[in-house]
Amino acid sequence: MGKRILQRRRGKAGIQFRSPKKGKIAAVRYPLRVGGPQNAVVTAIMDERGRSAPLAQLRFGDNSYTYLPAVAGISVGREVAVGPGAKPSEGNVVPLSSIPEGTRVCNIELRPGDGGRLVRASGGSAVLFSKANGRAIVKLPSGKNIMISDSCRATVGEVAGGGRREKPFLTAGARHHAMRASGRVYPRMRGIAMAVVYHPFGGGRHQHPGKSTSTSRNAPPGRKVGLIAPRKTGRKRLARASAEVSK
Repeated sequence: MGKRILQRRRGKAGIQFRSPKKGKIAAVRYPLRVGGPQNAVVTAIMDERGRSAPLAQLRFGDNSYTYLPAVAGISVGREVAVGPGAKPSEGNVVPLSSIPEGTRVCNIELRPGDGGRLVRASGGSAVLFSKANGRAIVKLPSGKNIMISDSCRATVGEVAGGGRREKPFLTAGARHHAMRASGRVYPRMRGIAMAVVYHPFGGGRHQHPGKSTSTSRNAPPGRKVGLIAPRKTGRKRLARASAEVSK
């Protein structure tokens, strides 16, 4: 009969598919502080397991600590300002309303006070496109533009560690431990390369699915592979050419 396919096993959320908690330092978010800008000192640059960007440990005047994604060019002993009224210089945490248009920012709040949700991966940065009527348009690294409140906070600059992907893993073991730290599947086996008892796309005289790769949202667990309830399939140029022919 065959064993359960990998997608079905992951759906059960076993411990082997979870990101381990060991090696985590602390929650990475902006502090819940009110009032004017407060100065903090970068006391350490740390590496957290499963996180692509290094963390900057900030110490405030009341000896409280917070952890934020380190910005490129930051160093231990440097002072940064956090809060409204701070200068929009590199490394400072400032509301979008105080940042000039065209500035590169990172670790952006999606809603005011949520601590930072967007653009936190290594080497990532977004561009503050425009501001008007209490709203700000931000262009994300993917090219998508989003509109959020200009009271959301962001860090000026780009996240450190931008050249991380340029260094190869060299060994399968190094990649295994990197994927294991973030709870990702490695290695990934193609369904068409499997036997017919292990995957719906397996088997055959040569490697091909043998059936449509579009799957219903209500398909049973052993069949729910491929494109799950796709809105559209095929190439756009073919659709455009068929439309021209129909005219």
